[in-house]
Amino acid sequence: MKIINDFKSLTAKGLALLTVILAIPGMQAQTAPAQELTLKDAVNYALQNKLEARKAKLAVENAEYQIQEVRSRALPSISASGNLTYNPIIQQTAVDFGQGTQLLALGQKWSSVAGVSLTQNIFDQSVFTGLRAAKTTREFYQVNAELTDEQVIERVANNYYNVYVQRIQVTVVDSNYVNTVKIRDIIKGQFDNGLAKRIDLDRINVTVSNLDAERTQLRSNLEQQENALKFFIGMPIQTAIVLPDTQFEVTPQSLNDTPDTTQLPQYRLMQKQKELYEFNKKAVQAAYYPTLSLTAGYNYIGQGPKMPWFQLSSAGVYWTDFSAIAMNLHIPIFTGFGTRAKVRQADIDIRETEEDLKDTKLSLDLAYSNAKSQMVVSLTNIANQKENVKLAQEVLDDVQNNYQNGLASLTDLLDAETSYITSQRNYTNALLTYKLAEVQLIKAKGELKTLTN
Repeated sequence: MKIINDFKSLTAKGLALLTVILAIPGMQAQTAPAQELTLKDAVNYALQNKLEARKAKLAVENAEYQIQEVRSRALPSISASGNLTYNPIIQQTAVDFGQGTQLLALGQKWSSVAGVSLTQNIFDQSVFTGLRAAKTTREFYQVNAELTDEQVIERVANNYYNVYVQRIQVTVVDSNYVNTVKIRDIIKGQFDNGLAKRIDLDRINVTVSNLDAERTQLRSNLEQQENALKFFIGMPIQTAIVLPDTQFEVTPQSLNDTPDTTQLPQYRLMQKQKELYEFNKKAVQAAYYPTLSLTAGYNYIGQGPKMPWFQLSSAGVYWTDFSAIAMNLHIPIFTGFGTRAKVRQADIDIRETEEDLKDTKLSLDLAYSNAKSQMVVSLTNIANQKENVKLAQEVLDDVQNNYQNGLASLTDLLDAETSYITSQRNYTNALLTYKLAEVQLIKAKGELKTLTN
């Protein structure tokens, strides 16, 4: 059942929805037609445009580059180098030939070397561990993006329903303002004809003034709430929006399900964090293992009394090549217990995450239990408040009729109007409480994505 229709049926003298919308500040000033915004539209718009959602998607993309970086350590590294050296003074070396020592200058004034080198890890436990952690890294960022989307959806849904309630409250106060003005006009006519007291006219004028101030404040609150909704979905603030009536319905949810909270993004993200800590521990433990690598290089060197570039042996410049291939073995023997300390620190991270997992599980179970309990209470409150609105409307109609026939005082009439407004507010607040609890229940079931469909 639509909320606006509920109020139309309960308020015989209510304003038409179109009149209320046109009365909202800023609506008449818009040159462009207002954009209809359903909850589905708002959520999907936020997932496409809101900063947090976009950054989460970028983090997933960045994870792929981090994985490529890890994989690069298992691939060969090839580099080229070159240099040109001028030796103004060539070092002399003392050489004993058996018949005396002579000083010999070893080298040339000029030398230039160009070469290519290759390095390949053959065995490095940290590289293997990093490759195994790559998949978990990707999954971590994917779950994090999923959690971010849920947080965006929850925030948008809550603000969307707040806007809707604010619009209903504006409708209620506007309707009561119009009715009270009509009563004021009747009393003024009676006063002009000597049939009413000045105090009665003053009191009703005060009531009209208070209602006018209240609806002005409510409109301001509505505008601020709409702007907050636009902010939370990443929509330009100047965009005019209108919410369709069909969005605010009481749709009882199944309360008999027992969701598996370990499948919720909050829990799965922490599980991935634990897996990454475990890989981090293995990476630290890799320092206990030996490493084996292959290096190879090929170089071309030119030496002579002149700058060797573009020179031949006829100018005293000689070019030769040389190459080397090596196997490098590193065996850790003693590191001063530094590696052991790092391993134990990594183990502490794992154990802390295990405790966080237990606490998260309890927190998620509690959230579901509280949401379910609030849903039950809210449904009861909605039924009670709806009945109160109906009764308050009947009382107000009777008192208005009695007042016009001189059978009720102005105090009775104002009290009846106040009771009617209060019952309407209580009803809308009960609806809002229900819808917010509904969002929490859907979240506890891990079904927030259904709001995008």
